[in-house]
This record gives sequence, structure tokens and C-alpha cells, in this order.
Amino acid sequence: MRRVGIFGWGVVAPKSRNIEAFEKNLASSESWLSPFNGFGPDNFLVGNPDFDFAEYKPWIDSRFPATRFAQLEKKMGMPTKMAIGSFIQALGQNPGLEQELQALGARSHVYVGTGLGDLPTIHDITLNLHRAQRRWDRFWSSPERNSTLRRWLETREPMPGLPPEPSTVDEADQDEAEEKWWHFWAGQSPELREYLAEQKEIEGLGVQGGNVEAAKLAVIKEKRTRNQRLQKKWGAPEPPWNAVPSEILWNIHNTPASQISMMGKITGMTFAPVAACSSFGYGLKLALDAINCGDAKAVVLGMTDPPPHPLTVGGFYNARVVSADGAVSKPLTQLRGTHVAGGSVVWILGDLEHFAAKGFKPLGMEPITVGVTADADHIITPSKEGPTVAIHEALRKAGVEPSEIGSWDLHATATPGDYLEMETLRTILPETVLVTARKGTFGHGMGAGGGWELTAQYLGYARGQVFPTPLAEEELNKEIGRVHPRYVFDKAVAAPQGCAGKLSMGVGGINACIISRPWR
Repeated sequence: MRRVGIFGWGVVAPKSRNIEAFEKNLASSESWLSPFNGFGPDNFLVGNPDFDFAEYKPWIDSRFPATRFAQLEKKMGMPTKMAIGSFIQALGQNPGLEQELQALGARSHVYVGTGLGDLPTIHDITLNLHRAQRRWDRFWSSPERNSTLRRWLETREPMPGLPPEPSTVDEADQDEAEEKWWHFWAGQSPELREYLAEQKEIEGLGVQGGNVEAAKLAVIKEKRTRNQRLQKKWGAPEPPWNAVPSEILWNIHNTPASQISMMGKITGMTFAPVAACSSFGYGLKLALDAINCGDAKAVVLGMTDPPPHPLTVGGFYNARVVSADGAVSKPLTQLRGTHVAGGSVVWILGDLEHFAAKGFKPLGMEPITVGVTADADHIITPSKEGPTVAIHEALRKAGVEPSEIGSWDLHATATPGDYLEMETLRTILPETVLVTARKGTFGHGMGAGGGWELTAQYLGYARGQVFPTPLAEEELNKEIGRVHPRYVFDKAVAAPQGCAGKLSMGVGGINACIISRPWR
């Protein structure tokens, strides 16, 4: 097997706008969480990423036309911007890394995914569409613009599919009743049919003539002009299809990966691995496999997730896995639930022999292997068998005995699953293993979270220590304390001898176990 090194990394996380701030903050045992208030006043704490895309404008301006930064600022959602920022950071650890990724051509890949996708962008566009549809239906269901409705109001004869009149339903249901009423009658409007016939004629204009590009622009201009006249003629609001901007397409799951390939002028394979909370581990396995089989010499690996949003906080809360009492819920303590977080992490991995020969210096630790499995059992509650097999697979492929593991970072979400995770771990590893759990520090970052935890482990080992956690010794859950005796509390400790392990367990029963070792 080829050995692989990390030659650049970047982070956007709560309280940490870059990798330097991330490392500095890890030296403290304080939590990085802050109040959410996304529903108005509430009792949720979250991990809000510290990020300003403008910090990366000089880098972008020095490589692209002056319009590129403004285009990215306007068109891209936060996950893509944070991933670009982390990538730019990652290029800074080894001079010449940017040029080497370009020179490798098809042997330089980009695997940057997400746990959640750009839900805030989708949410905002969906709300705009909903509001536009309400305005549209209300306009065309007004009697003065709907001759069918005018006739019905005179007779009130039964009609197939006619919803109840809004005035006849309970007050709590009137908003939904209005929408159904307006939508039904807009569909009956002959006047709307006239409007659509005129609009169809406008949209039927095609490109003609010899110069296709010039003719295309002329047609677009003519369509815009005629559509404006049509709107003025009818006095109609903007059609709902005009309320959906193209950003809905520019921010799909593979956008961060494709934008990084453009920013770095990287021309090899580019895609988005998605595996819930285990996404970073799964992506790391794919990167190691690609380098080991010779398909790639370098892989830009990363994960990015949006800042905490009512959709994710509410979803986690109703899945009964998020804490809602306004206090930091620390793993391995009262098991009240986790905290939603957002941000990004990007690593640049490379064939160690190739990059070392060119003078590049590896960072952190050496990733040896990743074991991946599926529980094939429950959508949210981890099984015992799935993670167990993932750990055994990782140890076997790494050629490492359980006794050779010095420290282990848990997935640990401050839920009752922490107890099962520790029980599972102790069926494999000895009581000498030093255990860490960090979601009380920066929260649960879905796809990015596993990358933060692994980066924290690697940064610590590079210093010869394991960074502290927010957990005080007296807070350790007594039942969990009976399962295993050694944990990292609120003070740093010396990094133990041997290899380090990291387990991530994703929604849907997706497991990834990473085995790493200090650089020799």
C-alpha cells in the first residue's frame, strides 16, 4: 500500500474562522456554542461558524477576472463559500501546492461533499415560491378576473374537487383553506388561459439567422420586452415560475466540489460523497483508495454544511437527539442531546513518496486506513454490530492490534447512544485506551463534524498531546464510567504511544472508522 500524507488543511468552524484559530481554540476546554434564536427566543445552543467570505477576495481577485468574486458572493450559498475558504487556507501550508495540483492533471481529484446540503438556500427559495404562488392564485381567483367563478357565485352549484370556502373552516386552518380555494379557482379561470396562450406565443420565439450568439441575445431581449408588456396588460403579479432563481441549480450537493475544482484549476475527477455524519470518513476512504490504486496522486477532500437553521434545529429536536434547555450538553454526561453546528473542513491528501520527493511536508498524522459498514437496521439508533465490524475492518486493514491503539475519538452525541458506543468499543479495545469526545466543544457539524474531530486529533498529536474537552471529571456519567476508566477531561494530556482511532456513525446506520498513526 502507498503511504498517504496530508499536505494542506483548512477549517471554518464555530469560533474558528481558519485553521490557526481552530488550533488555538482547541487548547481551551471552553465550549464554542452560542444561542440560536432562529425561531425567535428559544432554548437551543448551536455552533455558528465564524466566517467572512470577503477575507478570500484578494486571493480570488489575483487569479480571476474582477467579476468572479461578486459572482460567487451572489450565486453561491454558504456551504460552497465556506468550502472555498477552507480550500484556500489548505493551499497555504505548503508553498507550491496549488501549482502541483494543477500539474497533476487527471491525477488530481476533488471529493468535497456535505451532510445536509444547502438547506438555507433551498428554504429561502421555497418560501419565495410559496408566496409568489399565493399571490398568483389569489389574483386569478378574483371574480373580476375569473368569469367561471362569477357564474358559480350566482348559482353555487356543486363542482368536482371544490374545496370548502375559507370562511367555513376553523380559524387555525384558514391560511391553508385560502390557498386551496384560490388554487382551485385559478385553475378554472378562462382569463388565465388567455394569458398563458399569449405567454406561450412569446416563449415560442426561436433563434434564427447566421450568427447564433447574437441572435440568441436578441431573442432573450425580445422575450423579456414582450413579457413585460404582457404583465402590464393584465396587471398580473410575477408568475410563480419567475420566483425561482437559478441559485436552486447552482447550489446542489456537488457545487462545493465543482467550485473548488474551478478555483484551483483542478481537472481530475470531481464529485460529492454524501454519507450523513460519516461523510468525512467515507470521503477519506475513497481518497486513500484512489491514491493506493494509482488513479490519483492527490485528492482534495472536504465536507461543508450550512450554519444552523430552523429546518435542521427543528428536525434534530423532533428526532429527539438535540438538547433544548439552553445549557451545553456534553457527551458522556447527562445524555440530553447534541447541538447542531455548521462549517467546513478541507484536506489536501497526496501520495507521500511523490510529494515528499518534491519537498512538501506532511501535516498532523498519517491516515492508514478506513473501515466502513452499514447497520442495515434503524434510521437513527446505531446498532452494535455495524460499528463493531467497521472497527474490526479498519484494524485488520491497518495491520494493527487492539493493544496498539493509544487513543480513540468517539462519535458521541450526548444522547443515550454514547453508552452503547462505549460498550461496543470496550468489546474490542483494552481499558488502557484514552478516549475523547468533542461535540460539546463545537457541536454536531454533520458532514463537517467528523472532519473537525479528526483534524483536532491530528493537530494534537503533532504537538505531542491530546487537546482538552469541555468534560469535567465529576460530570462523567457514572454508568459510562463503569464501562471504561480513561477519558480526556478539561486538561490536555500527553499523546499516548501507538495509533489513534476515530469512529463516526451517520444517520441511516452509516459507519466509518479511521486508524491513524504519528509520523515516524
